[in-house]
Amino acid sequence: MTQVEFNHRVKDQYRPLRGYALKLTQDAEDANDLVQETMLKAFNNHDKFADGTNLKGWLYTIMKNIFINNYRRMVKGNIFTDDTENQFYINQSVFTASNEGERAILMKEMHKAIDALSDNLKTPFLMSYQGYKYEEIAEYLSVPLGTVKIRIHVARQKLKSSLKDYGTRFGYSVG
Repeated sequence: MTQVEFNHRVKDQYRPLRGYALKLTQDAEDANDLVQETMLKAFNNHDKFADGTNLKGWLYTIMKNIFINNYRRMVKGNIFTDDTENQFYINQSVFTASNEGERAILMKEMHKAIDALSDNLKTPFLMSYQGYKYEEIAEYLSVPLGTVKIRIHVARQKLKSSLKDYGTRFGYSVG
């Protein structure tokens, strides 16, 4: 499919995308921004769209991921919206205290738990953590895709089990 055809097909999805964005954001301005960001990302990643697949589903997935990432960014930055007329943004992270010692202990224990995994579990888990797709991991390790999925699942379960005490001690959610 040419870039022009792709652009027309994406533009044809504007109305359904806007409706979905309104459902997600509950705000017309935010919905417009979300649709615009989704379409821009789709246009920029035209080469990643597999011809013959569901364009609408692909666009909805992009939109959902953008929405989730924006939400996480907002929560992580501790940004709160002031409902006054001027809509000021207050960044509260300046007043947040953190204990780096606890984090260092937890990270040390996580690395120890990962190192304790057998190589056939550790390698696919670390590759997945680094952003490799399951198919890429399967190809690299020369094993079936299902095997990769199972190994990563088992590795996660073992890590959850070995780190569950640290989650309750430091107030983190491990499982």
